[in-house]
Amino acid sequence: MTHHSDLYASHINYPAPLQAGDLIGIIAPSSGLEPEIHHLIHRSTAYLHQLGYQTRVGSSVWTNDKCVSLPKEQRAAELEQFLLDDKIKAIIPPWGGEFLMDILPLLNWEKIRQASPTWILGFSDISTLTFTYTMMTGYASAHGPGVVDISGADDNLTIRWQDLLSAASGQSVEQSSSTYHQTHSDYSKPNFNLDTPTEWKILGQEDQPESSLELSGRLIGGCMDVLTPLIGTPWAPVTDFIQHYDQEEGFIWYLESCEMNAGDIYRHLWQMNQAGWFQHTRGVLIGRPAGYTPVKNFELQDALQAVFGEQQIPVIYNVDIGHIPPQLTLINGASAHIQVSNGSGTVQQTLR
Repeated sequence: MTHHSDLYASHINYPAPLQAGDLIGIIAPSSGLEPEIHHLIHRSTAYLHQLGYQTRVGSSVWTNDKCVSLPKEQRAAELEQFLLDDKIKAIIPPWGGEFLMDILPLLNWEKIRQASPTWILGFSDISTLTFTYTMMTGYASAHGPGVVDISGADDNLTIRWQDLLSAASGQSVEQSSSTYHQTHSDYSKPNFNLDTPTEWKILGQEDQPESSLELSGRLIGGCMDVLTPLIGTPWAPVTDFIQHYDQEEGFIWYLESCEMNAGDIYRHLWQMNQAGWFQHTRGVLIGRPAGYTPVKNFELQDALQAVFGEQQIPVIYNVDIGHIPPQLTLINGASAHIQVSNGSGTVQQTLR
């Protein structure tokens, strides 16, 4: 039996740098948009055209029923068509959804492996795709804002998606933590309402405001809500991936959550740990949890400490990742150096 690691190249394979004139595909492999908010797609395409890109909008974007844009067979066929089209240099869905996992068994992964890598950018349920794409092919992918957020944000962090996707192999890009983040979303307004001060925290050093930490390793991660169900399936050969690319560098996991309380987060992290996903982990970044509540006096910090404390894996939490914007753009497979001090941080990624 051939191990999945035998299919990987000796190094992470990065898509070609995005440049002016390139064609960007906008499809909804998870949830689409109801008619009353179609204007968000028109706004998005207009914005990308203003930046100098061409766009191709798939039919999945315009419909949404029972939490999905189209039946799984149609979503899979459209995604595969876009991934195998050499003219399309990047795929940026509008946002996430609920059930992207349904299309994973329907994709022809052998054909996708043989095609040139394509940038895929998104978060939430789209990380089901970006994570699996990198795990199944060794091709880099990007966790960051969807096309609706890209076109509606003017902060200094969201706009950095373009710097990452246009970076050449071997190039480094540094992003800094936000100054403020949004606590209440409103898509009727063109920009984020950044109303709450941002503070990255180091687990176990919360009472030391001047504490600092540095981490280095290869990035991998996504939204815990949708990654954990992949455990035990063929679509998440994580241990093969880790063993193949570990070359003494180790990994930095970045994780975020939506709609999970502290107990849910602990259960998900526990399962990932038991499945061997945190082997060779040098550190963990945890995004601001959306829809979060403690369970009695069991808090997020308790969940993190229970999983990572015994292993002495450093954790930085309340990071600009995920459902509470603005957010970093993080490249699955990139080498990263993270520094945090006095509640602020930087993430430098090198595409190597």
